[in-house]
Amino acid sequence: MQLDVDALLKRVPSKYEMVVLAARRARQLVDGAKPLLPTRAANPVTVAFEEMTAGLLEYRKDGEEE
Repeated sequence: MQLDVDALLKRVPSKYEMVVLAARRARQLVDGAKPLLPTRAANPVTVAFEEMTAGLLEYRKDGEEE
């Protein structure tokens, strides 16, 4: 998988927050959540970045309404 950081930064305010979002989603996957898209990746962090790239994860600050 080739990660396009510039494309991801259009959805997330900073690289730091992009990594935090990926880490939180990876933790959900490790804890048993199902991937939001078909993937051959075994690494939960890779799956999280694939989901972000596909636009399936939405960044929200803590306490922010949907």
